[in-house]
Amino acid sequence: MRCAAGPCVSRPSTSRPILPTFLSRLRAGVAMTEQHSSAAARRRAGARAWRHTLLAAWGAAALVTACAPARPGAGTTDSAAAAAPTPAPAATTAPITTAFRDDPFLDSLQRRTFDFFWETTDPRTGLAHDRYPTRSFSSVASVGFALTAYPIGVERNWITRAAARDRVLTTLRFFAAAPQGPAGTAVTGHKGFFYHFLDFATGHRFAQVELSTIDTSLLLGGALFCREYFDGADAGEQEIRRLADSLYARVDWRWAQNQQPTVSMGWHPEAGRGFIESRWQGYNEAMLLYVLALGAPTHSLEPAAWEAWTRTYKWDRFHGQEFVQFAPLFGHQYSHVWIDFRGIRDAYMRQRGIDYFENSRRATLSQQAYAVANPHGWRGYGASGWGLTASDGPLDATLDIDGRQRTFHTYWARGVGTDEQNDDGTLVPTAAGGSIAFAPEIVVPTLKAMRAEYGDDLYGRYGFIDAFNPTLRTPGPKLQHGRIVPGKAWFDTDYLGIDQGPIVAMIENYRSDLVWRTMRKSPYVVRGLCRAGFTGGWLEGKCT
Repeated sequence: MRCAAGPCVSRPSTSRPILPTFLSRLRAGVAMTEQHSSAAARRRAGARAWRHTLLAAWGAAALVTACAPARPGAGTTDSAAAAAPTPAPAATTAPITTAFRDDPFLDSLQRRTFDFFWETTDPRTGLAHDRYPTRSFSSVASVGFALTAYPIGVERNWITRAAARDRVLTTLRFFAAAPQGPAGTAVTGHKGFFYHFLDFATGHRFAQVELSTIDTSLLLGGALFCREYFDGADAGEQEIRRLADSLYARVDWRWAQNQQPTVSMGWHPEAGRGFIESRWQGYNEAMLLYVLALGAPTHSLEPAAWEAWTRTYKWDRFHGQEFVQFAPLFGHQYSHVWIDFRGIRDAYMRQRGIDYFENSRRATLSQQAYAVANPHGWRGYGASGWGLTASDGPLDATLDIDGRQRTFHTYWARGVGTDEQNDDGTLVPTAAGGSIAFAPEIVVPTLKAMRAEYGDDLYGRYGFIDAFNPTLRTPGPKLQHGRIVPGKAWFDTDYLGIDQGPIVAMIENYRSDLVWRTMRKSPYVVRGLCRAGFTGGWLEGKCT
């Protein structure tokens, strides 16, 4: 087997069955809900659950968009609060402690997580694994996080600038040369967008996954960060800048609107399918998408798209914190990997009196408070046992645990808020780790406590495995993923690229502002923020 640009590096595979039950769930129609105007949590739950479905159906000919049915009121406009909020005073953000910046634990965690990208990404193509060590396809979003990790490795003296430059060049050259077009096979993308998952050997569309607007945006986040970081005069660094510009300029954002105010979540080339009906609305990770779409040099969206996006926010109070609701923490983290939202505000946040950074801090604090309250009585929850976001899980079944019926899930958009509460006792280290810049005073003690209590079962070669569940600690159930350590917990056995990425990047933003201060130089990000109506802070004087 060969990759598109040469032989593949060796990759461990597993002989164990990989979640066959998702095939039956698909046949039952659980995943067929494109007709719903679902919130992004449900779309991401479904899209990321495809990972298991696709792994189980390695040679499948057809798949469907997997979004769970929309709950009543979810993702709708918060008319009482969002439409006409009371004007608030100037934004105030709680001081963020710097006490943990030099903690040796962060050295270990950040280096191990960086090594996930450096050691497992294919050096011939730049394609990053969706998950590892389970045999899988490449995730376009994981590539974006990998690109972001390489300059961090340079700044931490883990790799040379030349080595990082060469890996970035390989990656950008691959995507720049990859075939695009309306066909359903033997292509990597269309209209400048890329398919959600790519075959790791060929780099072409995997099975019948969607052309993904958000995963393309995450890829571009990494590419544009490298564009600003590699600012040298040598030929390689100049080529990085040209390739990043080219990849960004060819994305047709207006096409993805499909003649509507907001952007579609994706598109399928097959007859009778076309654009996914679910759109990017309701607060979630798509802030980055809209900023890039507004700042693009070609095919850019009009500011009305941002206004349409913010009209679907839901502002509410959850466990002592008021913030724009989105249940899984990844939605409060992804856009912040690349954009420094501290002290800058759009019209919506000017009326609320905070910025999006503070909004994410409040979401993080509310999750810890929820775990302390522990309304469902899960084992291991508390001040140092919290963190819910989309992640792997043990199995799809209801079991009797200590005389109580407990329902568990495999991949699921875990998260809690006033719009939904998806909690099966599975804790996810990236939920805390990706929030380190927002609330280091609770994140670092939590991660250190997790490592101390669960040891090598949780903390391995590439940092924290994806998820664990202390309630499920007695062997017996037929697991669909991971393993049970008797008397301890269920532990995943994989690392996921899209969960590793926020850890390594947000640790660096907390420690040095590297990604944030580099991206503040991006004319595209500045233009996008200005056209979205952001003012204040580091943007002062830049919007003309």
